[in-house]
Amino acid sequence: MGKHVNLDAMFGREDFACEDNGLTSYDKIDKISVRSLKSFARVLKKPDFQRETNHWTPHQVAYLLECYVTGDLIPSVILWQSNSNIFVIDGGHRLSALRAWVEDDYGDRHLSQKMFGNEISRDQIEAAEKTRKLVEEKIGSWEDFEKLAELEDNELTDKQKSMHHIVESRGLSIQWVSGDEEKAQASFFNINMKGTPLDDLEELLLRHRKRPVAIAARAIIRAGKGHRYWSRFDNEKGKKIEEIAKRLHTLLFDPEVKSPVKTLDLPLGGAKGLRTAIKVLIEFILISIKNQKNMCPEIKDHDEDLDGQATIDVLLKAEKLASRITGNIKGSLGLHPAIYYYGPSGKHSSPMFLGTMSLIASKLAVNDKDYFKKFTEVRLGLESTLVEHKTLLATLIQKPMSSKRVQHYQDILKEIIDALLANQQVTENKLIELSGMTGKVFEGTHKTTSSKISADIKSRVFIHTALKSAIKCPQCDGFIDTEKSVSYDHKNPVRNGGSSYSGNIQLMHPYCNQSIKC
Repeated sequence: MGKHVNLDAMFGREDFACEDNGLTSYDKIDKISVRSLKSFARVLKKPDFQRETNHWTPHQVAYLLECYVTGDLIPSVILWQSNSNIFVIDGGHRLSALRAWVEDDYGDRHLSQKMFGNEISRDQIEAAEKTRKLVEEKIGSWEDFEKLAELEDNELTDKQKSMHHIVESRGLSIQWVSGDEEKAQASFFNINMKGTPLDDLEELLLRHRKRPVAIAARAIIRAGKGHRYWSRFDNEKGKKIEEIAKRLHTLLFDPEVKSPVKTLDLPLGGAKGLRTAIKVLIEFILISIKNQKNMCPEIKDHDEDLDGQATIDVLLKAEKLASRITGNIKGSLGLHPAIYYYGPSGKHSSPMFLGTMSLIASKLAVNDKDYFKKFTEVRLGLESTLVEHKTLLATLIQKPMSSKRVQHYQDILKEIIDALLANQQVTENKLIELSGMTGKVFEGTHKTTSSKISADIKSRVFIHTALKSAIKCPQCDGFIDTEKSVSYDHKNPVRNGGSSYSGNIQLMHPYCNQSIKC
């Protein structure tokens, strides 16, 4: 899938209902020139419910700019004036692309760095660099354009004269929405359900933007940076949200995954790509707050968060679940992502990740501490099964419709553990039986005839080879994720006179060291 350009930093966001800052009514302009965008950005805002400005490819951005400088038709933008600001109802990508040209910031420079801090992903940087290259090839940079004004007419080509005249004289046409805040918001949703409509995820986030799960997911995905969807809360709670979100981002999404895979240090939650990651995050958060009846709530089940405490509570529950599967605190199982969350080709599997999380969360919800001891007893057999039969498991996950895959994988995982606890051998046929797929026809592993080695094959071979020499826990013989979750143990306990000599120290899972061995 092609990378998209993140232009979200070009214009700030505000709540429609923010307090009056004294902006007075005036005769409305009918055009915005590209040169005025810098100064106009002070009052031009995006509504806090508008989708992030990251849906255009580098080619779409370059094409829009080419249309602008050649005089081709560009649709009007739609604005609404409140008592406080001027809001973009439609045309955010068009306006942002033009300002990006002026600022030479396609998601990787000063405005974006100010907004996102150090949390600009590699994909975002690569998309920005590709966009900049395309723009310079098609029309040149804004800096190049500014230099044209310093030249005499006889020093310019006909094309340069035409471009200079068009850019200096044209502007984007404006249509104004009349009415109050409610009318403007209704206009936004009506407009955005046509043309390039909001997808289900975008609409879910926008309609429930003031509820704690949506706020928490958006905070985590940007590590507490970017637009502060929690800005209406007091500073203390806002800071708390940012701190927990940053910790969760580190636990779930660091380091960035690369293709082909060349390390076993893989992010638990997969790639940081906004659209995929935010969907995984929402489901992860909902799983983390499931109740004792094993019921997973929906975003709409929570009331809107008025003071930030509900968002903090949701984040803390998500952190509790994340800390049970990774990290170094007491009780961390230290589940290795290459074993539990990645498919046979080295790609992150959302059903595997979320299904595993759901199983762990269901036991935490009922405080079933004994389950984790049982899990540790059969961890060697479980992980051997997950590695040996990863291709079959990936196939079994795909059989149900997508909305059922997380629960399906949770059920398979539970059945494997139960079978191992009952001293049953888990073969391919047993896996098919446990998954309820007996009698179904399954295709074998596809063998390519191409001589070219794909990224997927490279990843598969690396993971398979690297796991052969990976460090294992001496207590349970399970794989240790040494980069994220490891505990140092005295082979001969200190209470028995054991020293800290390196020959007396061994690496273990935090849970095995602090809850099993002790």
